[in-house]
Amino acid sequence: MADHERAPSAPPRRYVLTGAPGAGKTTIAHRLRARGYTVIDEAATDVIARLQAGGEAEPWTRPGFVEEILRTQEQRRRAADASGAVVQIYDRSPLCTLALARYLRHPVPAALTAAIDRITREDVYQQVFLIRPIGFVTPTEARRITFEESLAFARVHEQVYRDHGYELIDVRPSPIEQRVAAIEHHIRSGVPSAAEG
Repeated sequence: MADHERAPSAPPRRYVLTGAPGAGKTTIAHRLRARGYTVIDEAATDVIARLQAGGEAEPWTRPGFVEEILRTQEQRRRAADASGAVVQIYDRSPLCTLALARYLRHPVPAALTAAIDRITREDVYQQVFLIRPIGFVTPTEARRITFEESLAFARVHEQVYRDHGYELIDVRPSPIEQRVAAIEHHIRSGVPSAAEG
């Protein structure tokens, strides 16, 4: 059996990359994909891009925004599970969506509460990597946030994960290849300690 396949009864090993916007999370995810890992792309950025392409300048202000992110995350999770990948790396999770809802002061929809209850009950994620900020944020159409705002947003993420029983693995600023190697080491070893560069 190949490394990326699993026995029908064996659940996949799932990992999450979380942290401040602009901290390098998606760049790390792309590098891990290039190393052969199954990476599930961030849903919020894609939802924002799609809605902006449809003419909505600030889709994060619309009702239903959080639900749309969750639907996209769930579709992607099901596709990853169907692929048979033994290791799945998520560029954000529904817990990040809860952090986003809290940060934006949106109501938390019942579907998100149910998804988080399932994640907690089933202990879905093996480890969560907290990608620490690199000292600046590069604005994009989907990321209209200052560095100070990104730090506040990161604190909300960290608190949400801790509130749900996760011990975060700290990934400190360092050259990208060192960050990727540290994460890969943890995925291969399963040892929950600091992933410093």
